[in-house]
Amino acid sequence: MKVCAPGKLILSGEHAVVYGRPALAMAVNRYAIARATSQVLPFVSFDLSNLNYEHRLSFTTLRNLKARIKRKYERFIKGEYTIRDVLHKPVELAQIAFTLFFDALNIKLNHGIKIQVESGIPIGCGMGSSAATILSIAHAIAHHLEVELPQEKFYQLGLEAENLQHGFSSGLDLQVSLQGGCLYMKDRAIEPRALPQMQFYLVNTGTPETTTGECVMGVASRFKDSIIWNDFEAVTKAVDEALQSNFLPDIYRSISENHRLLTEIGVVPVSVQNFIREIEETGGAAKICGAGAVRGESAGIVLVLTNDESQLQKSCDQKGYSLLQAAGEARGVHVV
Repeated sequence: MKVCAPGKLILSGEHAVVYGRPALAMAVNRYAIARATSQVLPFVSFDLSNLNYEHRLSFTTLRNLKARIKRKYERFIKGEYTIRDVLHKPVELAQIAFTLFFDALNIKLNHGIKIQVESGIPIGCGMGSSAATILSIAHAIAHHLEVELPQEKFYQLGLEAENLQHGFSSGLDLQVSLQGGCLYMKDRAIEPRALPQMQFYLVNTGTPETTTGECVMGVASRFKDSIIWNDFEAVTKAVDEALQSNFLPDIYRSISENHRLLTEIGVVPVSVQNFIREIEETGGAAKICGAGAVRGESAGIVLVLTNDESQLQKSCDQKGYSLLQAAGEARGVHVV
């Protein structure tokens, strides 16, 4: 038994969703895959292949880790820590996700558990790897222990874990990974949309130097009370309407406008701006699909719309970017 949780692309509304403005996102067929199995020794073993990490910890050690991380998060809320100070290592996200969820079940075991996680979602690149990892682990535990919980419980526990990673999560990544398909979200209210029919490409410009939490805080320091969020709301509505009508000129136009707004708030590095400019000069459109970066030259995943795949591949080769294959995913978290 393995649990697959899909990654996501934000089609419009990143950063704006933090301020209660709408966002449009879709699940994609790249997954975090988790397995949970019993083991005789009373430990929790973590086998995280993407992080080259394999280690076992006692339940007591994990609960001490949870308490320590929660204390650090409280200091982050008070402004005494940055969000980078809360989780020191990527493996801690999997460990805290397991512990939060297992403790919420309030189950006593006379054996241990092994958690294996592998992921086809680029880490830290705006495709929702954190949310997918959290949910895959939570669902794997639930299925292994034969516990049925409402989707809202998975969401609430997932949100608690994701806040520790990102600071203040909008919950959008979790909702998309839970439900699959395409979702329009405003003020945590969710409306389903048909999966977009357009041809798209994903380009990985590299892992940003800054985390999602750092980007969110950096943007907030300059634009928290700005009227620019009205423009973000308008462009998200335009993207939504264009996709529903499947009218490509409007889709391209609204995606390009979204890119300009993201550039204005300072989350698109100059090198990525130049790459997107080349795409626009050949009649295409592109934008970052996550938090971007407030320093450095990498911005994670860029969504590209173009009719010239060969030119796109050439541009990627010149800049050392990776062209990834992906398609929309109608399913949310599921067992295979």
